[in-house]
Amino acid sequence: MPALRTALLQSSGQLGSVAENLKGLDDAAGRAAAAGAGLLVAPELFLTGYAIGDDIPRLAEPADGPSAAAIAEIAVRHGVAVAYGYPERDGEQVFNSVQLIGPDGTRLANYRKTHLFGCFERDHFTPGEQAVVQADLGGLRIGLMICYDVEFPENVRAHALAGTDLLLVPTAQMHPFQFVADSVVPVRAFENQMYVAYVNRVGKEGEFEFVGLSTLAGPDGVARARAGRDEQLVFGDADPEFLAASRENNPYLRDRRPGLYASLI
Repeated sequence: MPALRTALLQSSGQLGSVAENLKGLDDAAGRAAAAGAGLLVAPELFLTGYAIGDDIPRLAEPADGPSAAAIAEIAVRHGVAVAYGYPERDGEQVFNSVQLIGPDGTRLANYRKTHLFGCFERDHFTPGEQAVVQADLGGLRIGLMICYDVEFPENVRAHALAGTDLLLVPTAQMHPFQFVADSVVPVRAFENQMYVAYVNRVGKEGEFEFVGLSTLAGPDGVARARAGRDEQLVFGDADPEFLAASRENNPYLRDRRPGLYASLI
């Protein structure tokens, strides 16, 4: 199978403006497709902005809402799959979610953040209850996760055991936790033998300062793409053949002894 060229959109968009952020996503999808990418990944809560506080209930949409329809049109127009973060409304509850839409406009998967970070998120969102959400795209099993979730090794290991090849992690990583992008994400990719696309916001937004440093890390722990601290669109390849060879040579998952780990739960 050919490698899946993946575009990482490091941007905070326009705070509180869904219409402007849809335009930004459309532009990025066009640039991604022109560069041969089959997948575009946007950051956590890209659709609305992160620091929108009490506007979250007003801007939240269902998974099949008008913005999902607009992004499906973007995906079809440019022939590229799109993963984007947004506040998801389901009845009276609001979740911090990421949705993956295929290049044909089909909604492939929707994930709700399971580990909420800090008082801001716990005050405004309901935690999700499904740790592993996956879809197939371009010959790879795609997994979905959001920001803080990737800092829990059990979470990522669950994806590895479920066969995730490329883990998408839209994030809103802020100062002073940039070591997560620098160090934790490549280690997660290596110890679980998968690709991890960690896609961050950038710049100041309300009380938050996002650090950028988006990366696509490979199963060898090496970054295939690495952004700086500005708005950028960077590209990296998730190669199924390299992944298969790496898994053959790395015994982590084969050498596990689950019977020793019962105390973890």
